[in-house]
Amino acid sequence: MSYQVLAVLTLCSGIFCVNSFAGQLEKPGEKSHALAVIPKPASQQLGQGSFSLSGKTRLFASDAAALSNASLLNDRLEQTLGFRLAVLQKLPGKGDANYLLLKTEAQSTNKQSQDEAYALAINPQSIALKGSPAGQFYGMQTLLQMLPAKASDVARLPAASIADNPRFSWRGMHLDVGRHMVSVEFIKKFLDQMAFYKMNTFHWHLTEDQGWRIEIKAYPKLTEVGGWRKESTLKRHVEPYIGDGKPYGGFYTQEQIKEVVAYAAARHITVVPEIELPGHAQAALAAYPELACTPGPFEVATNWGIFEDIFCPSEATFHFLENVLTEVMALFPGQYLHIGGDEVPKARWKKSALAQEVMRREGLKNEEELQSWFIRRVEKFINSKGKRLIGWDEILEGGLAPNATVMSWRGEDGGIAAARQGHDVIMSPTSHCYFDAGQGPKEQESWELGGELPIEKVYAYNPVPAVLKAEEQRHVKGVQANIWTEYLSKPEMIEYMAFPRLLAMAEVAWTAQQGKEYASFEKRLEAHYPRLQQAGLAYRIPRPIGLPAQVNAMDKTHTLALHAPVAGSKMYYTVDGTVPDTSSPQYIRPLVIAVKPGQDSLVQVLTVSPDGRHSAVQRSVIRSAGIVQK
Repeated sequence: MSYQVLAVLTLCSGIFCVNSFAGQLEKPGEKSHALAVIPKPASQQLGQGSFSLSGKTRLFASDAAALSNASLLNDRLEQTLGFRLAVLQKLPGKGDANYLLLKTEAQSTNKQSQDEAYALAINPQSIALKGSPAGQFYGMQTLLQMLPAKASDVARLPAASIADNPRFSWRGMHLDVGRHMVSVEFIKKFLDQMAFYKMNTFHWHLTEDQGWRIEIKAYPKLTEVGGWRKESTLKRHVEPYIGDGKPYGGFYTQEQIKEVVAYAAARHITVVPEIELPGHAQAALAAYPELACTPGPFEVATNWGIFEDIFCPSEATFHFLENVLTEVMALFPGQYLHIGGDEVPKARWKKSALAQEVMRREGLKNEEELQSWFIRRVEKFINSKGKRLIGWDEILEGGLAPNATVMSWRGEDGGIAAARQGHDVIMSPTSHCYFDAGQGPKEQESWELGGELPIEKVYAYNPVPAVLKAEEQRHVKGVQANIWTEYLSKPEMIEYMAFPRLLAMAEVAWTAQQGKEYASFEKRLEAHYPRLQQAGLAYRIPRPIGLPAQVNAMDKTHTLALHAPVAGSKMYYTVDGTVPDTSSPQYIRPLVIAVKPGQDSLVQVLTVSPDGRHSAVQRSVIRSAGIVQK
């Protein structure tokens, strides 16, 4: 159903509508009362009237930083609306009107949350966006979300006053390319979406047992040998193992790495590389077996899991790692370098004369302390280059390196322990942050996926544990969602897992805990499905509104009134147990389902988006819960 409100197309789903030209939420026939912006701003107030943005609007930029943002804004305006604005590097005069101003303002504090703050004022005569270069950029994303999702000669923006800043300085997304790679163009597309939702850290997992994906000029065999495996695990046949018989591999050149880093930096995203050590190193050992504690030979892993062959704590290994990390650090200007440090079996070290000699020499009690010593030595080298080490929470075992930051993935305990020791923490627990888990029950997903992490659970996460004292809570610097690609062999599968959950994580990372409300987020989310569709993303089409997983019916009939989860979609259904397709009846009006004592009724619904993509089949079981006899 669609409504015309002030000659502006409104897309409706459920009781709320999304004004796609103003980015507003409204009830049919009522005045708009909120902006469909994700993440939700800290403060927003609607005014009277609107500003008409068109090709005649001028874009003023106060300085070089604002000029750079103006170029990015024009690129997006051209993609979205089909026009660019004339750019002037000066401030508007008193009599000027019909302009958009980007003004750089220095912040009065060193806190990153304030460095990324912005103020956006829209009135019928002008738009003013003020903040640091990063703050301006995030204000631009808010402004862009208020524009229509489709081209228009004139876009009307409601008068509004917005003051905004993020909750956390680390708002991250992780992508594993060790198991399955994606193209540079895909990564740029991914970064664009991160930026649109104000996420600022891209954790790039570049090395694994199954593949070394970054060119290192001092060690060409890392990619010549370590970048390729003879086959991959067939589907989920890990144990007993069955391979697919298809060679797989590839890597990113240093020029491609620079291209991605520059593209991200222009969008105020820091790229954090991960070079796994001392474990998850089998691809490196296949290339340089002399770095192991046993003679080898080794091959790049074809199965998923944890492997016992790891880097030996020899001088040759540290010479190798220092050379590798020197090249890596030169490519990534950010302050952090991720060294993994997770899932390190100690069996080889226990039997290695060299490893045991290092333990005696250094006065180490066990192999856990040897791992800590290994990581501390690497950290000392990283610190000498002006960088900071970050690792998964296993780096706590045997004693934490002095300046290390902990990324807590095995629940929150590691992060809590690190914060209590005075170390910075990024929360990333599997319970809420692992996007390789399915978004719904496995039988209702488009692919065979493990686990279940619905968007509601992602949104509910609070990264600051209540058990921490106030001074300890300050060490929680942010939150990150992770995508591991063992079973995600196609780019569209990664997109399916990321979207729309990335939007929920963006609000977790940006919006203050007291400002979050899932009902509000869910309504605002409706306005963003057309944008995800416009971006060409294979997002997960959500469950139809009004289709519960189970109904306990009290009467002889039960009525299901459904609404398409994505505006413009069509829904097809069955009630006879067959799987619906586009030849099944199309949902036009509410379904009246007969309820029989002692029998379940199954309603199955397929949603087809406007661009022709099919959802997974969603099911609703209607059960008799005591029929009223008449």
